[in-house]
Amino acid sequence: MVRRNVTLARQAAQEVADGIRSGSLAGEDGTLPSEAALSSRLGVSRATLREALSQLEQGGLIVRRHGIGTFVSPGVPLVESGLEELESIETLSRRIGVEIHMGACDIRERVVDATEAKILEVPPTAHVMAVERVIESGDRPMAFLVDVVPTEVVGPAELGASFYGSVLDFLLERGHPPLTHSYTELSAQAANADLARRLGVRAGAPLLTFTAQLYSSGGRVVDYSRSYFSPGHFRFHIIRRVGQAYSRGAAPVPASPDGNAATAVERAAVVQSGAGAVAP
Repeated sequence: MVRRNVTLARQAAQEVADGIRSGSLAGEDGTLPSEAALSSRLGVSRATLREALSQLEQGGLIVRRHGIGTFVSPGVPLVESGLEELESIETLSRRIGVEIHMGACDIRERVVDATEAKILEVPPTAHVMAVERVIESGDRPMAFLVDVVPTEVVGPAELGASFYGSVLDFLLERGHPPLTHSYTELSAQAANADLARRLGVRAGAPLLTFTAQLYSSGGRVVDYSRSYFSPGHFRFHIIRRVGQAYSRGAAPVPASPDGNAATAVERAAVVQSGAGAVAP
């Protein structure tokens, strides 16, 4: 029975975690009891149990498959990295020894939408290459990546059967246009039905999201990307230097593009992160 001296959802999450670790809760295939059975066993409402399971999913201990059930996480290797240097997921994974591969991939030419036209600074009738793909470890989705690149930068014939998943690496290996930096916004987003399907999580699950603009040496955005990361697979950090300007009475550091003040190191850590230490 759940004790009520702490938050019910937190206590329920601890009870489930203890049951998983002791081996008394999950079946041989790693399947947990149904929500109805768990809520009865713990003495909490279904709403409280769902909140508890959400906490465990965010921590990477369980995986919930809509319409199938809840399972103990098989322990997919965690990808951990700083965001100070721009590199693709593929490059990062090779460097730290985590094996990944590209899953479902869709490459097509289409007309830009209004948001893309504004960011890429192209006419509303311009064509782009839209590259959408899932990155997997084993048979489990880890990330869903979307790149939108003007066809004058990358043509339809260039992304053929040999394309293995990274637009950033493709541009770097091709050598043109010369790339300089990427401005990236980091946010949390609840998975909608489409993202939940692609990443194998429940609708509403929290996803770490990177929205990035990759710049060439001429100051042009040559790739607009969005990266969505499944809970429990990635951990990113930023090394931040304590600013000295304020203690010396100097003028405040200029604001970042979104209007928030940041030290030069803080800005560099975000600006150079690309679609992450995980650029697509």
